[in-house]
Amino acid sequence: MGRSSRIPALSALTRCLQEEAAAIAAAAERLSSAEVEAALGLLERCADRKAKLVITGVGKSGIVARKIAATFSSIGLMALFLNPTDALHGDLGVVASEDVCLLLSNSGETAELLEVLPHLKRRGTGRIAIVGRAESSLARGSDVVLVAGVDREVCPLNLAPTASTAVAMAIGDALAAVWMERRGISPADFALNHPAGSLGKQLTLTAADLMVPASQLHPLQLQTTLPEVIGGLTRDGIGSGWVEHPERPGSLVGILTDGDLRRALQEHSPDSWTTLTAEDLMTSDPITVGGEELVVHALERMERNRRKPISVLPVVDSDKRMMGLLRLHDLVQAGLA
Repeated sequence: MGRSSRIPALSALTRCLQEEAAAIAAAAERLSSAEVEAALGLLERCADRKAKLVITGVGKSGIVARKIAATFSSIGLMALFLNPTDALHGDLGVVASEDVCLLLSNSGETAELLEVLPHLKRRGTGRIAIVGRAESSLARGSDVVLVAGVDREVCPLNLAPTASTAVAMAIGDALAAVWMERRGISPADFALNHPAGSLGKQLTLTAADLMVPASQLHPLQLQTTLPEVIGGLTRDGIGSGWVEHPERPGSLVGILTDGDLRRALQEHSPDSWTTLTAEDLMTSDPITVGGEELVVHALERMERNRRKPISVLPVVDSDKRMMGLLRLHDLVQAGLA
């Protein structure tokens, strides 16, 4: 096996990326407006009927089909990948008449898909084909045809599916993106299917979800002495505490952190330390956050404050009663800061 003279790796890689990008751009130019509208119409009908989008393909097209199914599922349209061979041996039972089937094949002559096709027709299932050849058998048997043909593969032998799979993937992604626009999918809708991701946490976790509950904290009083303050902060083990309003039990009058304690001790001479109380040490009228507010908003408040760094926020209810303390440490642990 001979070897050609080596081309610098970056140059070769850049050329391949440019060729794939050009193939996607060329495919976009060839798409029919009527076919695209028809495809989106079927997808919208599928969502309206709470039906499924069933996506199928063989080989590399099957891998692309799995990815497109995962994308649609993540944005709120129920989608699944169906192996065409398994479909012919019983799994076709997952396909209903109100469903839509998206079939992927570069040649449009994939035997397994052509075997499935008449069964989909008999069920009345909507059929969208993403194919490389508009005159193929799969195209002729489908309701909607999106042509994803390429002039050649990026593979130097023009054999391995590369540009063709990139185009098919791009069309699938574009269908999903436009469907999202038409359905008005919001970040909150998206987060419902991504509760463990960073975005999901930002859009679902509230201050009450991450706070240290007030029931686990011992409130300080205005006249609590310095030794008692230190003992209280140590006992609760979170480096901060809250000071209770003398006339409204359960309500907040101030917050006291390790930082407040250090700053107060620096501002007062050691001779006066024995006379200091929580009232002398605390931050009065502190910035607070409601229990129902998203933690991402709480983080913004911490970061916006320019007077001094905020590492803890009191969480209060609608009556300004103390619910708990939200720490920057908890936001970091949740992957939000």
